[in-house]
Amino acid sequence: MSRTAILPEGSKAPVLPLSMGLRKGNILQVAGQVAFHPATGEVLGTTVAEQTRQTLRNVLSILQAGGGTPDDLVMVRVYLTDTAHFAEMNAAYAELIPEPFPARTTVYVGLPAGLLVEIDAMAVLDS
Repeated sequence: MSRTAILPEGSKAPVLPLSMGLRKGNILQVAGQVAFHPATGEVLGTTVAEQTRQTLRNVLSILQAGGGTPDDLVMVRVYLTDTAHFAEMNAAYAELIPEPFPARTTVYVGLPAGLLVEIDAMAVLDS
């Protein structure tokens, strides 16, 4: 079974040795995404809520480009830079991810300056 790299139309290819998304069979793994504008690479948003929404839009765009929908998400990992941001991130997350919610892990990490959240996801697709 071959692996297929996923890059949404209009997105810049990563400069690092990674795929934005990788599909093998009915499994789609979305690499860690941040609040970059897909075409320009500009950071969008200064609050954790704004960055969470943009980051999730990036995740969902890769998911869609790989043939999936939010209903296919089974696992999401959220990386925050500050424990105080959890409630704000959680509220923004609930705006874009439908119930029943996928399993989720949230951890606290250091990210490059200006970035407050990173999110990766795994989906199991129907086809």
